[in-house]
Amino acid sequence: MKQTTHLPERRPVPDGGRMAPAGPRHLRSAPRRRPRSPQWAAWAFLTPVTLYLGLFYAYPLYRNLDLSLRHYTVRSFVQGDAPFAGLDNYRTVFDDPTFGPALTHTVVFTAVCLFFQYAIGLALAVFFNQHFRLSATLRALFLVPWLLPLIVSASTWSWMLNSDSGVVNAVLHAVGIAPVNWLTSPSWSLASVIIANVWIGIPFNLVVLYSGLQSIPASLHEAAALDGAGAWRRFWHVTFPLLRPVSAVTLLLGLVYTLKVFDIIWIMTKGGPADSSTTFATWSYRLGFGNLLPAFGPGAAVGNLLVAAAVVFGLVYLRVQRKQALS
Repeated sequence: MKQTTHLPERRPVPDGGRMAPAGPRHLRSAPRRRPRSPQWAAWAFLTPVTLYLGLFYAYPLYRNLDLSLRHYTVRSFVQGDAPFAGLDNYRTVFDDPTFGPALTHTVVFTAVCLFFQYAIGLALAVFFNQHFRLSATLRALFLVPWLLPLIVSASTWSWMLNSDSGVVNAVLHAVGIAPVNWLTSPSWSLASVIIANVWIGIPFNLVVLYSGLQSIPASLHEAAALDGAGAWRRFWHVTFPLLRPVSAVTLLLGLVYTLKVFDIIWIMTKGGPADSSTTFATWSYRLGFGNLLPAFGPGAAVGNLLVAAAVVFGLVYLRVQRKQALS
């Protein structure tokens, strides 16, 4: 007997007359699950950062603002029942005879430190960009001032600039120059703390600007050299313009850091003699903690002036960067 094979029955389907095996109709497809929105993950990652910023930045700023708007004494500072004083603390600060010299010293200290830190840091970055032997070793040695604790650096400079036993006056005496009272003369105290702060800030500028130089393609310098541009023209017309975004960040961070410098000045001169090296940072500390009867409100007001100055310069920087991005 012949074995017959039963083929599955086919039936016509609407599309083009092709046959399909007979059988049950297609089951209705189950509704697809909508993917969960990734927004919850974003909030989960943002929550720790938000809590950290609120706890360690926003809340202290709020407390400092509240401190400057109330009349605090030692008792009310502990008990927390200081009366509201409005802007009286700010008026006290503006009417204080120390305000004018402190403002002048803050501006001079910040501007001079920024200029020399950036100029020397840029010169060293260009120098080390030549990739000569021992370049990496020398760059590492230049980082030492940046790695040392500020109290160590300030104490070292205090010893070096000591009028009687300092090594700087010893060198001046050896070359026939009269000794200088670096830390005890009103004419030299501000210059002394500027020298120390410039020395400490140069490594930061060196590292950031050197990284910016590494990102500039060497082909641009080669093309400029083929066009006949010398070393100075290549730097001024190629390197410096391409380094502008990195320079802006370096100067902004240096500005914020220099405005709040306290350790170096306080250890070396304590703002003296006769307030000749007093800045807003040292004045704020002296008002709040340097007297037997601390003036917490005026001290907080001076600190808020520093915060306001840093915020203003930060907003100016963001505006300039936005204009450059749009152009």
